[in-house]
Amino acid sequence: MIRCFHSAVKPGISKSILTTFPTCVTSKRPFLKPFLRLEVHSLSSHKKSNRRVLSIYQHLERPKCSSLERHTKQFAGIPAYSTPRCFFSEEKDIFDDGSQKRRFRATVKCSNKPSGNMKVATTVPVKNKDKVSEENVNFAESQLTNTMVDFLPITLQPYGRLARLDKPWGSMLLLWPCLWSTSLAADVGSFPDWELVGLFTAGSFIMRGAGCTINDMWDSEYDKKVFRTTSRPLASGELNHTQAMIFLAAQLSAGLGVLVSLPNVEYCFILGASSLPLVVAYPLMKRYTRYPQFVLGLTFNWGAIMGYAAVHGALDYSVILPLYGSGICWTLVYDTLYAHQDKVDDSRLGLQSTALTFGDDQTKPILFMFSTFSLVGWSAAGYNADVISPVFYGGCGLAYSHLLWQVYTANLSDHANLAERFKSNQTLGAIIFASCVTGNFLS
Repeated sequence: MIRCFHSAVKPGISKSILTTFPTCVTSKRPFLKPFLRLEVHSLSSHKKSNRRVLSIYQHLERPKCSSLERHTKQFAGIPAYSTPRCFFSEEKDIFDDGSQKRRFRATVKCSNKPSGNMKVATTVPVKNKDKVSEENVNFAESQLTNTMVDFLPITLQPYGRLARLDKPWGSMLLLWPCLWSTSLAADVGSFPDWELVGLFTAGSFIMRGAGCTINDMWDSEYDKKVFRTTSRPLASGELNHTQAMIFLAAQLSAGLGVLVSLPNVEYCFILGASSLPLVVAYPLMKRYTRYPQFVLGLTFNWGAIMGYAAVHGALDYSVILPLYGSGICWTLVYDTLYAHQDKVDDSRLGLQSTALTFGDDQTKPILFMFSTFSLVGWSAAGYNADVISPVFYGGCGLAYSHLLWQVYTANLSDHANLAERFKSNQTLGAIIFASCVTGNFLS
């Protein structure tokens, strides 16, 4: 059983009720033991006698006798914007020395079923729990669509979230450079090898998941203290490090299976294995360098090398180096914008990022410069690969315009705005891929 505390009550909301459940109730699902149920009853201000009930199930770690850290969480919620899934929450951590840490957040719950099969989409932290922008609420609701994780058995869903299967955008960012390179490596006037495209797609999802597992294992203690990452499986205690290590071994084995399935396997194996130090080291870079996004660029764009090597069993550096460099500059753009979401927490924890290095005043001018470098790199790679079709260069210009739009319209203090621009890079990656395929075929 968990000891529960009286929850705060807002005007117009009846006294919240915290209920504990005995262990036997959740014996069939031990990973849910124990959890709290908080019911918030409210009367709508604009509909007469409209009584709504919001049920929240929050997984908590079992308190240890030696430590009461993260002893309990108290929630006070009020529905917002006429949907019972949107609410504000007040979170309080109580530590051994009696100190308390409070923070507010605007949150959306996608289900109120007591099955544990739920996902919470969290918007920005808010200084005033009575205010949150409609844009933030709309963004949070947009995250509630079904993902691959929702179709997994409940016992496997934490592993799916650990591998970020519910957030496939990062896997696609890893995949696009592979596809660009594979397309430019194809013979002029022909399409890329679609079987190779399929292998790189599978490998990107597997290896990005492995990278996320490594990242969370390194950063689990930091993730507990960063607003955006507190719900990750290792940070929340849903999985432990032993389970994560076993899962990582399975991921790396699957990645090895894809690697040895590539053409020119010996050459590709050497190049693929050469990327592992970057995969392992990247999560540590935010502790030791002011430019961790550069290391991420080196890691995420390794596929620009792998694609060409898989096709030819050799590298044409006049094509690969500008393509690889353009991808690194692209990564510096999108991940610097993304890092602005965590800049307050990173600064507080002593972590580093290009968002902090460049600062709010210099971020946009610098990212405009990197965007231009990306355009030059894409164009040079195509030219050196004998792509002469204007379709290719027109596509590069369109992708460049998209990057400029991202930087120009980015609100460096709005989490929803930054997340939306981060996801939009799928469009940019697809534009360059389509340009490579079409331009090479028409050349």
